[in-house]
Amino acid sequence: MDDVLVLPSVGPDPIRADDALTAVVGYALGRRPLRFRAPNAREGRWVRVRAFPFDRFDRQPPETSARMTDRDVLLAEGLHGRLDPAGWHAVRTALDAALPVAERALRRADGRAFWELPEDETSVLAEPGTVGAALRTLTEGPHARYVLAALHHRHAGLFPLLDGITWRQLWPHTAEGDSGVHAVVLRELQANAAAFALLEARAAAVVGQRMTRLRLHDVLLWLAGSLRTETAVALGRVAAEEEADARLPAAAGAR
Repeated sequence: MDDVLVLPSVGPDPIRADDALTAVVGYALGRRPLRFRAPNAREGRWVRVRAFPFDRFDRQPPETSARMTDRDVLLAEGLHGRLDPAGWHAVRTALDAALPVAERALRRADGRAFWELPEDETSVLAEPGTVGAALRTLTEGPHARYVLAALHHRHAGLFPLLDGITWRQLWPHTAEGDSGVHAVVLRELQANAAAFALLEARAAAVVGQRMTRLRLHDVLLWLAGSLRTETAVALGRVAAEEEADARLPAAAGAR
């Protein structure tokens, strides 16, 4: 069925397609109030800023250099937050070390998206040389979430995102023989292929930017694990109403 998503890693209940879309829209477009005061101002004022890092990460054009660059670190910081100088240097070094591993995964995938890979690619029984083996290597290290964010931004269809929240959501659903938690992501994407295809199209139409189903899965998983789903849904409803209101004058003029 394409009107519900069945994602055990997100929760025990099926997710209606409309609810999933509203949560994604809230993540992408939702705003929250923030009290701002410039250093040279005597009083502050309320402004509305993006509630989540969609603009800082997803909307940014990908890095096109063949080698990893400082901008890759900046993009990863856009998703996971600023690093101190030591952490920044560690991530920059880790990215250079990760590049050969990522290139092996890309060659192995041979143009296929992550959800198009056979299940053997995330099974230890088919190793060595699988995409899953490469992903397991990339998830090692204290700053792996930044490395994966940078790689996902370059190749949003192949490299899953992962942090402490989503790892804890995925780990209980791993099965014997899985090469890592990314095997759970692959199973859920393939089991909900039609629903995610529809969600991709609908989200792109509303948000104005394509999000791969790999990223959509990550958003729904992170929102659930961080207890922000209800917030995102509420923000998504407001954002949808604002979008509709913004189109009213143009529609009236067209008539």
